Amino acid sequence: MIETSVKVEGMSCSSCIRKIEGALEAVGAEAHVNMAEGTVRVKYDESKLQLADIKEVIRNKGYNAV
Repeated sequence: MIETSVKVEGMSCSSCIRKIEGALEAVGAEAHVNMAEGTVRVKYDESKLQLADIKEVIRNKGYNAV
């Protein structure tokens, strides 16, 4: 398992947290949003997902994953 932090721009409310965490959990990643820092801490199995996949899921929800 890999654990990393992704900077995310465009989050503004608790709905954003639920959208991002839910989308990442749906693809098999554990996600925890830190709204104050503008980051998402993600833990995932590198044999099933790559960092690019994680960022794509976030972008598909309408946020900018840096």
